[in-house]
Amino acid sequence: MYGINKPVLPRPNAVLPPGFRFHPTDEELIIHYVKQKASPSCINNPVISIIADVNIYKFNPWELPDKALFGEDEWFFFSPRDKKYPNGKRPNRAAASGYWKATGTDKPIISSFGSQCLGMKKALVFYRGRPPKGIKTDWMMMEYRLIDDYSLSPRPKESMRVSYYNLAIK
Repeated sequence: MYGINKPVLPRPNAVLPPGFRFHPTDEELIIHYVKQKASPSCINNPVISIIADVNIYKFNPWELPDKALFGEDEWFFFSPRDKKYPNGKRPNRAAASGYWKATGTDKPIISSFGSQCLGMKKALVFYRGRPPKGIKTDWMMMEYRLIDDYSLSPRPKESMRVSYYNLAIK
Protein backbone atom coordinates (compact mmCIF):
# COMPACT_ATOMS: atom_id res chain seq x y z
CA MET A 1 0.00 0.00 0.00
CA TYR A 2 2.79 2.42 0.85
CA GLY A 3 5.49 0.76 -1.20
CA ILE A 4 7.14 -0.77 1.85
CA ASN A 5 8.94 -4.00 1.03
CA LYS A 6 9.19 -6.20 4.04
CA PRO A 7 10.95 -9.55 4.26
CA VAL A 8 8.81 -12.59 4.86
CA LEU A 9 9.77 -13.82 8.31
CA PRO A 10 8.30 -16.73 10.23
CA ARG A 11 5.86 -15.46 12.83
CA PRO A 12 4.79 -17.12 16.06
CA ASN A 13 1.34 -17.89 14.61
CA ALA A 14 2.96 -19.86 11.78
CA VAL A 15 3.17 -22.87 14.12
CA LEU A 16 -0.57 -22.87 14.81
CA PRO A 17 -2.77 -25.27 12.86
CA PRO A 18 -4.52 -23.83 9.80
CA GLY A 19 -7.65 -21.92 10.69
CA PHE A 20 -6.52 -20.72 14.11
CA ARG A 21 -6.57 -16.94 14.45
CA PHE A 22 -6.37 -14.42 17.26
CA HIS A 23 -9.74 -12.75 16.76
CA PRO A 24 -11.16 -11.75 20.18
CA THR A 25 -14.45 -9.93 20.67
CA ASP A 26 -14.53 -6.47 22.25
CA GLU A 27 -15.68 -8.03 25.53
CA GLU A 28 -12.85 -10.59 25.45
CA LEU A 29 -10.29 -7.85 24.76
CA ILE A 30 -11.41 -5.84 27.77
CA ILE A 31 -11.84 -8.73 30.24
CA HIS A 32 -8.97 -11.02 29.29
CA TYR A 33 -6.36 -8.57 28.04
CA VAL A 34 -6.84 -4.90 28.99
CA LYS A 35 -8.09 -5.59 32.50
CA GLN A 36 -5.30 -8.13 33.03
CA LYS A 37 -2.69 -5.70 31.69
CA ALA A 38 -3.89 -3.01 34.12
CA SER A 39 -3.63 -5.44 37.04
CA PRO A 40 -0.58 -5.13 39.32
CA SER A 41 0.09 -8.86 38.79
CA CYS A 42 0.28 -8.60 34.97
CA ILE A 43 4.04 -9.25 34.92
CA ASN A 44 3.54 -12.98 35.44
CA ASN A 45 0.47 -13.36 33.24
CA PRO A 46 1.25 -15.55 30.19
CA VAL A 47 -2.09 -14.74 28.53
CA ILE A 48 -1.26 -11.10 27.88
CA SER A 49 2.27 -11.91 26.71
CA ILE A 50 0.93 -12.75 23.25
CA ILE A 51 0.29 -9.04 22.66
CA ALA A 52 3.35 -6.89 22.01
CA ASP A 53 4.12 -3.84 24.15
CA VAL A 54 4.88 -1.16 21.57
CA ASN A 55 4.65 2.61 21.78
CA ILE A 56 2.75 2.90 18.52
CA TYR A 57 3.25 6.66 18.36
CA LYS A 58 6.97 6.24 17.68
CA PHE A 59 6.20 4.55 14.36
CA ASN A 60 4.23 5.01 11.18
CA PRO A 61 1.31 2.58 10.92
CA TRP A 62 2.86 0.67 8.01
CA GLU A 63 5.87 -0.12 10.24
CA LEU A 64 3.76 -1.66 13.01
CA PRO A 65 2.84 -5.05 11.47
CA ASP A 66 6.47 -6.16 11.84
CA LYS A 67 6.31 -5.33 15.56
CA ALA A 68 3.22 -7.46 16.26
CA LEU A 69 3.43 -11.01 17.54
CA PHE A 70 0.33 -12.14 15.63
CA GLY A 71 -1.83 -10.94 12.79
CA GLU A 72 -2.38 -10.84 9.06
CA ASP A 73 -4.75 -7.94 8.42
CA GLU A 74 -5.17 -6.96 12.09
CA TRP A 75 -2.45 -6.38 14.67
CA PHE A 76 -2.73 -5.95 18.42
CA PHE A 77 -0.56 -3.87 20.75
CA PHE A 78 -0.47 -2.59 24.28
CA SER A 79 0.63 1.02 24.10
CA PRO A 80 0.81 3.90 26.58
CA ARG A 81 -1.41 6.92 26.15
CA ASP A 82 0.68 10.03 26.68
CA LYS A 83 -0.87 13.39 27.44
CA LYS A 84 -0.62 16.29 25.05
CA TYR A 85 0.02 18.67 27.97
CA PRO A 86 1.44 17.70 31.40
CA ASN A 87 -1.60 18.91 33.37
CA GLY A 88 -4.20 18.27 30.68
CA LYS A 89 -6.47 15.38 29.81
CA ARG A 90 -6.11 15.36 26.01
CA PRO A 91 -4.07 12.45 24.64
CA ASN A 92 -1.06 13.10 22.43
CA ARG A 93 -1.64 11.13 19.25
CA ALA A 94 1.21 12.51 17.14
CA ALA A 95 3.15 9.78 15.33
CA ALA A 96 6.35 9.58 13.28
CA SER A 97 5.13 11.26 10.09
CA GLY A 98 1.56 12.16 10.99
CA TYR A 99 -1.09 11.79 13.64
CA TRP A 100 -4.05 9.67 14.68
CA LYS A 101 -7.36 11.51 14.67
CA ALA A 102 -10.39 10.29 16.59
CA THR A 103 -13.54 9.78 14.55
CA GLY A 104 -16.78 9.92 16.46
CA THR A 105 -17.25 9.40 20.16
CA ASP A 106 -16.25 6.70 22.62
CA LYS A 107 -18.42 3.59 22.28
CA PRO A 108 -19.20 1.62 25.45
CA ILE A 109 -18.37 -2.08 25.53
CA ILE A 110 -21.29 -3.71 27.30
CA SER A 111 -21.15 -7.11 29.01
CA SER A 112 -22.92 -9.91 27.13
CA PHE A 113 -24.65 -10.78 30.42
CA GLY A 114 -26.40 -7.48 30.88
CA SER A 115 -25.91 -3.78 31.05
CA GLN A 116 -22.51 -3.52 32.76
CA CYS A 117 -20.10 -1.23 30.92
CA LEU A 118 -16.73 -3.01 30.80
CA GLY A 119 -14.74 -0.42 28.90
CA MET A 120 -14.69 1.95 25.98
CA LYS A 121 -13.49 1.87 22.39
CA LYS A 122 -12.68 4.67 20.01
CA ALA A 123 -12.00 4.65 16.27
CA LEU A 124 -9.00 6.59 14.99
CA VAL A 125 -7.71 7.27 11.47
CA PHE A 126 -4.11 8.05 10.53
CA TYR A 127 -3.33 11.33 8.75
CA ARG A 128 0.05 12.07 7.11
CA GLY A 129 1.50 15.48 7.87
CA ARG A 130 0.51 17.88 10.62
CA PRO A 131 -2.92 19.18 11.56
CA PRO A 132 -4.94 20.80 10.19
CA LYS A 133 -3.51 20.03 6.75
CA GLY A 134 -2.96 16.31 7.21
CA ILE A 135 -3.85 13.89 4.43
CA LYS A 136 -6.18 11.07 5.44
CA THR A 137 -4.92 7.52 4.84
CA ASP A 138 -6.59 4.11 4.86
CA TRP A 139 -5.00 3.16 8.19
CA MET A 140 -7.55 2.77 10.96
CA MET A 141 -7.17 1.81 14.60
CA MET A 142 -9.51 0.94 17.44
CA GLU A 143 -8.40 2.06 20.89
CA TYR A 144 -9.68 -0.01 23.81
CA ARG A 145 -9.49 1.23 27.38
CA LEU A 146 -10.93 0.56 30.79
CA ILE A 147 -13.35 2.99 32.33
CA ASP A 148 -11.76 4.84 35.26
CA ASP A 149 -13.71 2.88 37.92
CA TYR A 150 -12.52 -0.42 36.47
CA SER A 151 -8.78 0.20 36.77
CA LEU A 152 -7.12 -2.15 39.22
CA SER A 153 -3.68 -0.68 39.64
CA PRO A 154 -2.55 1.33 42.67
CA ARG A 155 -0.43 3.53 40.39
CA PRO A 156 -1.35 7.18 39.81
CA LYS A 157 -4.50 7.63 37.76
CA GLU A 158 -2.69 8.97 34.69
CA SER A 159 -0.31 6.03 34.36
CA MET A 160 -2.94 3.35 34.90
CA ARG A 161 -4.81 4.23 31.74
CA VAL A 162 -3.45 1.30 29.80
CA SER A 163 -4.78 1.31 26.29
CA TYR A 164 -5.10 -1.63 23.98
CA TYR A 165 -4.90 -1.06 20.28
CA ASN A 166 -6.24 -3.01 17.39
CA LEU A 167 -4.65 -1.67 14.24
CA ALA A 168 -6.46 -2.68 11.09
CA ILE A 169 -6.41 -1.73 7.43
CA LYS A 170 -9.89 -0.92 6.23
